[in-house]
Amino acid sequence: MSTQESWQKESWQAQSLPMSWQIRAIRGATTVPENSAEAMAEAVSELLDAVEQRNQLDPTKIVSVTFSVTRDLDAVFPAAIARTRPCWDAVPLLDVQQMHVEGSLPRCIRLMLHIYLPVHGPEVSHAYLRGASKLRPDLCVASD
Repeated sequence: MSTQESWQKESWQAQSLPMSWQIRAIRGATTVPENSAEAMAEAVSELLDAVEQRNQLDPTKIVSVTFSVTRDLDAVFPAAIARTRPCWDAVPLLDVQQMHVEGSLPRCIRLMLHIYLPVHGPEVSHAYLRGASKLRPDLCVASD
């Protein structure tokens, strides 16, 4: 068998193997004490640090991240903060305003991150920090 035939056979076999990666979603949220660029930058960085560390994420495997903010936050785009992180400049990022529901948690920043993770890897760990820790205690470990 020639080298090219051997390579073609190996290539075909690799394509027929079951996929070892899947797209997973990781949720997170935090709150800020005030509507300022500084407070939002600190909170978004803390949230992204927690998500990355808890899940041992490789930013090059991130498919996309959507940030939502409550209507009382407009000092800075969370995506602009995320884009300054190492290896995050090529991640597709989107900012949206969270639907307002009377009595809902104020000054809240949420995220939904989609990423390729190993099929047989550990479960994802969602990060709900500060005042947002009460939103979904069933989905996350206690905040640090």
